[in-house]
Amino acid sequence: MDPFNAKLIAAATGSTLTALTMTPFDVVKTRLQTQPPARSQLFPRPPFPQTCCQPNNALGCVRNMSSYARSIPQEVVCIWDHGMMRTERVTGFWDAVRHVARAEGLRGLWKGAGTTLLIGVPSSTFYMMTYDQFLHNWIPPISPWPALTPLFAGVISRSFISTVASPLELVRTNLQSTPLSPDNPHTLRSVLKSIRGVVESQGLRSLWRGVGPTLWRDVPFSGIYWALYEQIKGSLERKGHAGALVAFSSGAISGTTAAVVVSPFDTLKTRRQALLMTTVSGGAPQPTSLVSVTKELVRTEGVRALYAGLTPRIAKIAPACGIMISCFEGIGKALAKPEAEN
Repeated sequence: MDPFNAKLIAAATGSTLTALTMTPFDVVKTRLQTQPPARSQLFPRPPFPQTCCQPNNALGCVRNMSSYARSIPQEVVCIWDHGMMRTERVTGFWDAVRHVARAEGLRGLWKGAGTTLLIGVPSSTFYMMTYDQFLHNWIPPISPWPALTPLFAGVISRSFISTVASPLELVRTNLQSTPLSPDNPHTLRSVLKSIRGVVESQGLRSLWRGVGPTLWRDVPFSGIYWALYEQIKGSLERKGHAGALVAFSSGAISGTTAAVVVSPFDTLKTRRQALLMTTVSGGAPQPTSLVSVTKELVRTEGVRALYAGLTPRIAKIAPACGIMISCFEGIGKALAKPEAEN
C-alpha cells in the first residue's frame, strides 16, 4: 500500500479507538471544570416531598428524583436525605463518575461520543497527517534547527486544526455538559438549535468563542508533546528498544507532561464555551471574555480551580496519546511494508 494511504488508515483507526475509549474521561473532566464555588446552594427546604429545586430555575422542580445534576451556573446534585435537601459537589474523579451515572445512567458517560466520532476522528486524522507532512517534507528543507522540527511541526499543524475545528469543539463541549433537566437531556439537535440561537443573536464570530483558550491549550500542548515524544522515542531506540510499546510509552509520557502544563487553559476554554451556551439558553448574562472568566474563576474558587479536571484529563491523555501514536506508527508501517518489500 502507498505509505500516505497507509498512514491515513492508521491515523483514522487510532482516532476512532481513542474516541470510543476516552469519551468518559472527557465527560467527567467537563463536569469537574464547570462546577460553581462551593457556596452555591439549593432551597433549604423543598416545597414538595421528594422534589429537587434550583434557584431561578425556569423549568420548575424535578419530582421523585434521588439525584439531579445541572450545568453552570449552580452545578449541583440534589439528594433526598431523610426529608431534607442537601447539596453535593463532585469532589474528584470517581465521585464525578458516580454522580453522572446516578443522574443520567452509564450512557451519560459516553455523552457526545457520536459527535466525537463524527467530527473528532476526521479532525485528529487530518492533524496527524498534517504533522507528518510538516515533519518529514515541508519544514526540514527550510529549517536551520533540525532538533526543533518536531516542535515547529506540532505548533503549526495544531494551530490550523484547532482554529478550523473550534465550532465543532463548541458542540462537543455542550453535549457533554450537564442538562438543565433529566427529562430534557442534551441531544445533537438541541445543541445545534442553541448554537443557531447564538449565531442569530451574536453573529458567526461567536462560534469561535473560546478559540483563544483553545489555542493556548492545544498549541503549546502540541509543541511540547511532539518535541518530547521524538526525544524520548529516539533515546529508547538508541538503547535498542523498538516497536509499539516504545511508541505507546513515549506518547503517554509526553502527553501527560504537556497536559499538566496547559491544564489551566483547558479549564478556561470549557468554562467560556459553557457560559456562552448557558446565557443563550436563558441564564443570566455573564461576561465571557478570557480575562473576565479568568478573574471570576480565581476570585470565587481560587487558583486551584484552574486545574479542575486535571486527573480525568491525564487519565485520558496518557492512554489516548499512547493509543493514537502507536496505531499511527504501527499500523502505518504494517500496511506500507508489503509495497516497500516489493
